[in-house]
Amino acid sequence: MPLRVHDTRRREKVDFTTQSPGRVSMYVCGVTVYDNCHLGHARCYIAFDLIHRWLEASGYDVDYVQNFTDIDDKIIKRSIESGVDWKAIVDRNIETYYEDMDALNILRADHYPRCTEYVESMIHIIEDLIEKGHAYVADDGVYFHVDSAPEK
Repeated sequence: MPLRVHDTRRREKVDFTTQSPGRVSMYVCGVTVYDNCHLGHARCYIAFDLIHRWLEASGYDVDYVQNFTDIDDKIIKRSIESGVDWKAIVDRNIETYYEDMDALNILRADHYPRCTEYVESMIHIIEDLIEKGHAYVADDGVYFHVDSAPEK
């Protein structure tokens, strides 16, 4: 029996297919590591662990990526409040994350990129989106211009 998933663009259930036969690229948004994980994180990663395990048990080669948001306002605030270097906070909480997920027997992702490794790329992408009219600058940040996305 094939896996059926909800296609949000078509608004209907469709058979799961891959772009490359037998291969699945799975990206799951990771935690912002300003503090320890909580039950909500565990629930999320248990759910994706089940999907990951089902895909592998079904014969798929899974390339699983889960990022760490390792810089943001919460991390900076925590650093200022505690007097602890932000990198030390991040490293400690990433280590605790691994310990917590290992204790739950959650399979590790293949890759754990950190946001700070890609800031320059993010800036270029945002500048390109603004230049092409797909994003706009507001007083409190840059926003995607939803109406610029073509309907399919």
